[in-house]
Amino acid sequence: MKLGVYNAILHDRSLPEAIRVVRELGLTGIELNTGGFLPPTHIPNREQILESDAARDEFLGLFEGTGVRIAGLNCNGNPLHPKPAIGEAHAEDVRRSIRLAERLGQDRVVTMSGLPGGEPAAAVTNWVVNAWNSAALDVLDYQWDVATKFWRETDRFAAEHGVKVALELHPQNLVFNSADVHKLIELTGATHVGVELDASHLFWQQMDPVAVVRHLGELVVHAAAKDVRVNPEWARLNGVLDNSFRRLSPEEPRTNLGGDEWANEWPQHSAWDFVALGRGHDTAYWTEFLRALHEVDPEMWVNIEHEDVSLGRIEGLEVASRVLRDADAALGA
Repeated sequence: MKLGVYNAILHDRSLPEAIRVVRELGLTGIELNTGGFLPPTHIPNREQILESDAARDEFLGLFEGTGVRIAGLNCNGNPLHPKPAIGEAHAEDVRRSIRLAERLGQDRVVTMSGLPGGEPAAAVTNWVVNAWNSAALDVLDYQWDVATKFWRETDRFAAEHGVKVALELHPQNLVFNSADVHKLIELTGATHVGVELDASHLFWQQMDPVAVVRHLGELVVHAAAKDVRVNPEWARLNGVLDNSFRRLSPEEPRTNLGGDEWANEWPQHSAWDFVALGRGHDTAYWTEFLRALHEVDPEMWVNIEHEDVSLGRIEGLEVASRVLRDADAALGA
């Protein structure tokens, strides 16, 4: 498999420095953020690259001789958000990233399906967790109409540029499991929309990432290596949908998600946590994960995403890369 790093954790340093970190980890790719929830820190001159061959070639020159390649573009966000300051901005980021991918010789753009409001006049998103009543199905019918129109148009746009869009199956999005993937493809007739298989969000929902890969098959076009540890003491009391998040004040360090929305502080007694590879599932498990991906596409990029808050930026990448490289070696053996 082709192994790399998603660059968000390295936004504290320049792109050449980030490339050096990836190389020292023994990995060969870096997935670049190009908008959405996070700023395009390592590719701030997106517009110049789209318009100027010289700007494009200068940017690509940063990778020459490093042994590290671009491993896809990432613009995770909510292109269906009912607030234009978020939804329209993130939708444009998706389209720009598709064009940018073509310019940079890439054929994968990672994002999320998005989540609309619950009705045409809504100003906030509405994630239906359990549609046991008819009103919830009415909300879903409306949301699927919104999503179908957007993703049908985006699929055609991606096809025109020779790019496949890989949707992360992330909760608080309309598409977050296998059934949703099939429904989106059926409704849109998409040929250039697939899945970025991030195992972490499947783990805490009690899904089996290996089984999902084998079930979706060629719809899986990209992958993320991120682990989850379930904390039984709190999971058995509050379940995995616990909402004990704390709102961060403007005086505290916080991450803007677009418009006037911000990330909250993680629950103190969490039912589950994102952890570095190996701290939730062992190397043997990750070997089977890679095996399933290999069956779909031996050339697929599998990029580490580091969100283990108990480990430093480089420390967490070192832990995860050792497990991922060991898993890949075991697969090869």
